[in-house]
Amino acid sequence: MSHAEMKNDKELIYTIALGMVPSVGDINAKKLISHLGSATAVFKEPYHSLIKIPGIGKKMASYLCSGEFMKKAGEELDYIRKHNIDIKRFDEPDYPERLKECPDSPLLIYIKGNASLNENKIISIVGTRNITRKGKDICNSLIHDLACEFPDLIISSGLAYGVDITAHKAALKENLKTVAVLGHGFSTIYPSVHLAIAKQIMSQGALITDFPSFEAPERNNFLKRNRIIAGISDATLVIESGRKGGAMITADIALSYNREVMAVPGSPGTPYSEGCNLLIKSNRAALIESANDIFYTLNWLKSGSENKQRKLFPEDLSPLEDKIFELIYEFGELSADQISNSMEKPLHQLSSALLKLEFSGYIESIPGNIYRRKN
Repeated sequence: MSHAEMKNDKELIYTIALGMVPSVGDINAKKLISHLGSATAVFKEPYHSLIKIPGIGKKMASYLCSGEFMKKAGEELDYIRKHNIDIKRFDEPDYPERLKECPDSPLLIYIKGNASLNENKIISIVGTRNITRKGKDICNSLIHDLACEFPDLIISSGLAYGVDITAHKAALKENLKTVAVLGHGFSTIYPSVHLAIAKQIMSQGALITDFPSFEAPERNNFLKRNRIIAGISDATLVIESGRKGGAMITADIALSYNREVMAVPGSPGTPYSEGCNLLIKSNRAALIESANDIFYTLNWLKSGSENKQRKLFPEDLSPLEDKIFELIYEFGELSADQISNSMEKPLHQLSSALLKLEFSGYIESIPGNIYRRKN
């Protein structure tokens, strides 16, 4: 082993140890490293200097000076090497970029699998553990349509019962990569009934966690892991959720990160739709009824659509008509309000162009003030 490798190993062990110290947390740990230059320097700093650092009390300083976590960190490093677990520090270039933007991003990420966490498009799908038949059908249909347009898309979720496992299975079926964020270490899989799916995910995606290998699946750990589900993706989609629960917490975290939140509406009074309906009603989530709504919300251009559009566009349109037709062609169908918002023009300035497109047979209107392309 070279001197550089030995130095990197030493810093990694100290970083693992820092993550194990009670009450430090990710935010304080990163502040300490920034203040002192490295995790190694944090543990070398004397007690009287540590307690002078803002946010570091006597108890935390005592833990850091005790040395008791170094042995555990060494054992952890041995375990992850033996079991082919990859580990990313927050300051490394291949640490997940989206996650790096979050203030409480993990100090370390443990990874088993082969999916890049810096792919171009990642959506997290969350929801109730008590998914309905309708919820399963919606989840499967959305992921199928997403896969048709974006075969490189990654679906992220939490390996739990219900919506989570439905999303993972649908992604695997559609040959999409999928990432499962765990609320425990890699020495176990919870729930154990999902072990077979977890193995499939490792070969067609990745399992990730910020917990050391022997951390048990405690309730608070699952609440903590929700920030990774929210932070690792471009957007979070909620499919069936009550007013309270992990999915709603994940949605709120995503909003705090300025990430897009989307929700599938349900019938009024349906317990597992109350959370989704509330998110939509309070303007915290975009309403999603089809994959086209996702494309529209995230401004994702469908694969190959640009060339198709240029080839198939009518040549007798004004610039305004051309833009409207391009928009409707891209998304299949849009409401008048959606067209107005996308064009950044009031509807009365668009009405004559819409009417001409309709009379010319290029688009058609359907009930609900919806316009769609005419085949």
